[in-house]
Amino acid sequence: MAALCFEIRPGSYYDSVILMQLQRALAELPGVLDAGVVMGTPANHELLLASGLYPSGATAARPDDLLIVIQAEDEEAGQRALAQVDRQLQRRRTTIQNAFQPRSLDSALKQMPQATWVLVSVPGRYAAGVAREALAQGRHLFLYSDNVALEDEIALKQEAAEKGLLVMGPDCGTAIIQGIGLGFANRVRRGAIGLVGASGTGLQAITSRIHNLGGGVSQAIGTGGRDLRAAVGGLTAGAAIDLLGRDPETRVIVLVSKPPAAEVATRLLATAMTTGKPTVIYFQGYAPPGRRINNLHFARNLTEAARMAVDLSREEIALQDDPAAKKRQGPYVRGLFSGGTLAYEAVLGLQAVLHPLYTNVPVRPEQRLPDANQRQGPVHRSGHTILDLGADEFTQGRLHPMIDPDLRLRRMKQEALAADVGLILLDVVLGEGAHPDPAGALASTIQQVTREENIAVVALVVGTDDDPQNRPGQIDQLHAAGAMVFTDTGDMVAYIARHWATAATATVSPPVSLAALQAPFAAVNIGLATFADSLAAQGAEVVSLDWRPPAGGDEKLMALLAKMKN
Repeated sequence: MAALCFEIRPGSYYDSVILMQLQRALAELPGVLDAGVVMGTPANHELLLASGLYPSGATAARPDDLLIVIQAEDEEAGQRALAQVDRQLQRRRTTIQNAFQPRSLDSALKQMPQATWVLVSVPGRYAAGVAREALAQGRHLFLYSDNVALEDEIALKQEAAEKGLLVMGPDCGTAIIQGIGLGFANRVRRGAIGLVGASGTGLQAITSRIHNLGGGVSQAIGTGGRDLRAAVGGLTAGAAIDLLGRDPETRVIVLVSKPPAAEVATRLLATAMTTGKPTVIYFQGYAPPGRRINNLHFARNLTEAARMAVDLSREEIALQDDPAAKKRQGPYVRGLFSGGTLAYEAVLGLQAVLHPLYTNVPVRPEQRLPDANQRQGPVHRSGHTILDLGADEFTQGRLHPMIDPDLRLRRMKQEALAADVGLILLDVVLGEGAHPDPAGALASTIQQVTREENIAVVALVVGTDDDPQNRPGQIDQLHAAGAMVFTDTGDMVAYIARHWATAATATVSPPVSLAALQAPFAAVNIGLATFADSLAAQGAEVVSLDWRPPAGGDEKLMALLAKMKN
């Protein structure tokens, strides 16, 4: 008759890999029908109960206790299996585990002071506390642990940003630092391509493809899956892009993520643009503004992202900046368009690098300007604005702005007086039925705005050399008045993006030191022993902590100890 035999080992903590291996080994013993080997957490109690492996006495197991349950053909077979536990555990102890293991992070760092990284893979409810200890010691974090509260993630990353440290995670599965793979990483050659990824398997797919295409990886920095949410704000991704931008070994950057929050995507693209390095972007589910904006290249899938990165890494990069610099340092752009489609296309392109962006031709609901006619309202003055002046709300009782420039001239003068405006964007549409000399009508006001108010003006000219307004002459007039002139929307968007991506969103202070990528890799491992084994196998220096849950896993006592420590 089948029997359930069990054993509770108080205060015997083992990581989940060891427990998995032990469970499999016990299940393979003669006379054993099934086995369950878990720490006595509430979730594991429920799991055993649902699996039919829950004898009545198992309720006594606490979170810090090892609970072993054997379902055997009879009581004798079950007891024989339990007698094998110590032998099986000893067989699964690794070289790292058999070496001396310090019991505290402070002791581990005294043993290996050169360790600049700490790997944390303890259960989620303990991970934030362990991570805080590492940050307090000035170490960068690879935080594999999942089930970490979002508020803890935000607090950890904000603390790291203040100290110039990196927090990869929580739930970060993949990274490659100095050629050493952390977590689930593939063996790839070193090279000139640096990656930032909020997707672990995405990083694996791209780095593997780069290797198979003959390219190489300088660094691959994971962020954790929630980093690009609005609440977290891309704190790790932004710091990582900035770091790779300063890394002399990285010539091309790749940014890959599941769908990001729109405002976070905007900030990261602005940061990438400021590096000046070719950057390949693949945001799943994100509509890119084009195939390329300046140094930003947008991929449609993981394979294309890898191929683009390899091709760019083989090119001789000579980025040419436009000699025209910003005039007044007002941070915001004002677009005053006569063509609705041109305004909408400008929004499509600029939303990737300008935030917040408001308009009466929104692509996304949050971009809608509540009152486009509002002249001094707070929404109008709180960000970048693109207006279609040919929309119904502006043409009631007046001619279309392609015929009558009066409204646009008035708005240009008004916007020029705003202290937060630095650039005014116009379209100049030629052709039959349009104003016979639109550039001439705009020139004096453009000159006033650029010379007296010191504001930049960009003009997009749409037309042909056969149009009655004399297209070359129109362009000459605009140039003479002080405007930058473009005849292609993509080029115009690229120019504005290069000069006007909001500087405040593209800076990291204090920056993460390049020593994070240049010092020989050395780490303290807290949690999964297999991670320490992997590091050692790759030739990295590693010391593994003999970690146990604080206060025996007692939540109340843990909170009390934390208060006393603070």
